[in-house]
Amino acid sequence: MRIITVPTDLARLWETREIDFTEMMKIVVDVGQGILAIDADMHADLEQFLLENGSAQQDLWGANIYPFKGRNERLEFTSFINIRPSQGNRSMEIGDNSLKQQIEAIVNRLII
Repeated sequence: MRIITVPTDLARLWETREIDFTEMMKIVVDVGQGILAIDADMHADLEQFLLENGSAQQDLWGANIYPFKGRNERLEFTSFINIRPSQGNRSMEIGDNSLKQQIEAIVNRLII
């Protein structure tokens, strides 16, 4: 697991990953700080890692990144940690398009 705070090459992240998923990597984005954590078996592990490093729970959202898909198709906004009725999200998929755009902007800035 690692926290990404500066632009980082996705191909390098893929080559040095610890978790051997065959086509994607799990990420958790902190929309408050504009950072993300990547490379774990479960989104919950990344979430905990960010919490231990100063992130706020309400700012953390899970997604998957597919390195071999095009830039506009590489994100999937699905994770168990996204089920948050108190924040208006009742499913694993992030339903708020504005939030999705915010997450995508952070990922596109940090994962190049």
